[in-house]
Parts: sequence; C-alpha cells; structure tokens
Amino acid sequence: MRSIDPPKKAAAGLRRLASLTMWALALLAASPVSAPAAPQADAGPRATVRFVPERLDDLMWENDRIAFRVYGPALQKVEPPSGSGVDVWVKKVRPPFMARQLASDDYHQDHGEGLDFYDVGGSRGVGGLGIWDDDKLWTSRNFRDYRILDEGPDRASFELDYAPWPVGVDRRVWEHRVVTLPLGSNLNRAVSTIGSDRLGEMIVGIGLNRRGTGDGGGVLTADPARGLLAYWEPADPRHGSIGTAVLVDPATVVRFARDADNFLVLVRVEPGRPFVYYHGAAWDRGLDFPTREDWEAWLRDFRPDFDPAH
Repeated sequence: MRSIDPPKKAAAGLRRLASLTMWALALLAASPVSAPAAPQADAGPRATVRFVPERLDDLMWENDRIAFRVYGPALQKVEPPSGSGVDVWVKKVRPPFMARQLASDDYHQDHGEGLDFYDVGGSRGVGGLGIWDDDKLWTSRNFRDYRILDEGPDRASFELDYAPWPVGVDRRVWEHRVVTLPLGSNLNRAVSTIGSDRLGEMIVGIGLNRRGTGDGGGVLTADPARGLLAYWEPADPRHGSIGTAVLVDPATVVRFARDADNFLVLVRVEPGRPFVYYHGAAWDRGLDFPTREDWEAWLRDFRPDFDPAH
C-alpha cells in the first residue's frame, strides 16, 4: 500500500467533506422540509352550520354573505348570565370562514376575511325574541337542544329548543325554532312556535341590539306597513358599520317599542301556533352593501314568505 503524507491526506479529507456538504445541500433543495401550511379557504361559496363544543357549545352558521352564532348550554354554566341573543360575524369573502377565524389567535380581529366585533351582551342581538308583558321583555336562557337539518351547500338549516322560562308570576313559555339561511341572502328565515302553560294571545318582542358596535349615533328605521325594523349601527373606527334588520308579517304588528338594550317590534302570537319572521345583518366593508341606503333598498325589495307551512 502506498503511503500518503499528512498534508496530502488532510487536503483529501477536506475535498471529501466539501463534496458531502454540497450533496447534502442539493438534497435539501430538492426535498425541502415542509412548514405547517396555513389553513386554506374553501374552494367556493356555500352555506354551512356546525355545533362547536370546543367553543362551549356555540352553534355557528354562515353563507356567502354573512355569519351568525347562538349560545349553548355549556356557556350558560361558565358565563352567566349568557342568553338567547343572536350574534353576527361579518365577512368579506364568499367561502366559509368561521372555522378559520375561530382557530386564529383572536377572532375579534380581522385577519383578512372578516371578524366578530358585534357585542350581543344581554340584548336580543340580531333577531332574538322574548315575551312582552307588563312593559318588560321576558327572555329565555341559552338553547337547550339543537338538531342540524341541512349542512349545505345551498342552505344551512337547524332546529333549536329553548327550555321553559317565566313570564311575570303566572305564566311559563317555551320555544321551538327552525332557522334557515340560504345562499345569496343576508336574512335568516325563522319559524318559531312558542308554547305556554296558559291559553290566550301573547305579545312577542323581536329585537335588535341598541349598542352592538357603539352607543348612540345609529339610524333606526321602523316601518309598520312593511313589518320592517332596521338599525344601522354607529361606525366602529377600526371596523366600520353593521346594519341589522327584522322583518315580520305586517298583519301581526302591534307597535314598535324599546327597552334598555333593544329596539323591538311587537307582534301578536297564539300559543302553539308557528309564525315566521326574518332577521339578519350586513357590513359596509363586506362585498354587498357599502352604505345604509344600499342595505335598506335591498330590504325593501326583499319578498318574505310568512307562511309557516312553506
């Protein structure tokens, strides 16, 4: 065997090390180590609804224009007095976004698709209801049970049951509600049936929060001939304005009212007899209604179906 003197041996080792380093770099370039991918938006517009136990039993639904949620039994235990008001999340993308937004660091901030900046508090939010008795609105707690009827893609539909709650000192009522949100609409269609342990007509108050994004400075529209109650919230300096609305059958309207938390439309209802109303919202930084005038023009052109059999 021929011997190699130390300098030559060291040089050969360096050349081999350099060759191995270049080979390793080339291999890494050809097969990069993948980082966790960011959540990708759904392929296209669709309506969807899902129960979210990881968010204390919220029920969340959306379509290509707007998004909502209501609060379930788990939240009632840890955040009393949570209630049956309806929350709205605003969006500026057509595909569903609520799951990604909820998984973000802060779903109250806009990460490019929309956000939740509406404060339901103790109000009816966007179209929650109660029984108006003795100049007071008596409301239920969080929903007790739910059932998803249609997960999309053309519509989201589900049922809610609210446990009995007191009205004054001598009446108890309970509610079963079916909610449907189709693609292309900012309004939910709600079919509500309110049971009672007493016979006789009830006055139901359906409400809009008076201060969902701010206190004062909004524009209220109350049109009994159309059964329309609409409120354009004061602008949030960072996130813009939300418009909310309720549509009821004009033939059932008693009057409009308000309490400390809500603007209300009061309607006559018979116990055990279903009735229909619509409720929803729009955002001036979304894709459809940049102004209050655009939103209210759409509401006035909307053709509701108040037949509960449909």
